Amino acid sequence: QVQLVESGGGLVQPGGSLRLSCAASGSIFSIAVLAWYRRAPGHERELVALFTNGGSPNYADSVKGRFTISRDNAKNTVSLQMHSLKPEDTAVYYCHAGGVVTTTPFRRGDYWGQGTQVTVSS
Repeated sequence: QVQLVESGGGLVQPGGSLRLSCAASGSIFSIAVLAWYRRAPGHERELVALFTNGGSPNYADSVKGRFTISRDNAKNTVSLQMHSLKPEDTAVYYCHAGGVVTTTPFRRGDYWGQGTQVTVSS
């Protein structure tokens, strides 16, 4: 069984910064995609940033130039560095691992973290 554990959410003032981290655990052989999504109150969950294995990061237009996604394949971790935060960035942020291949049992699947709250407010 694969588990994703997120950390780093909290309350920050507009213009501030936060760093979210997510660690995947289990008998993981590889992870094709690591991504961050968010769901703001009254809105659908939306993709914030993703990083494919061996590829380049991609970002939602609303966060380009402010957020940076990074991944460490050796540690099976993904981080989201957020700068110049705005009140509209307030949401629950979810870590997503797609195309996860595990060895015990041998299977391929997608997994979600439990979510971490980010609140941008003065």
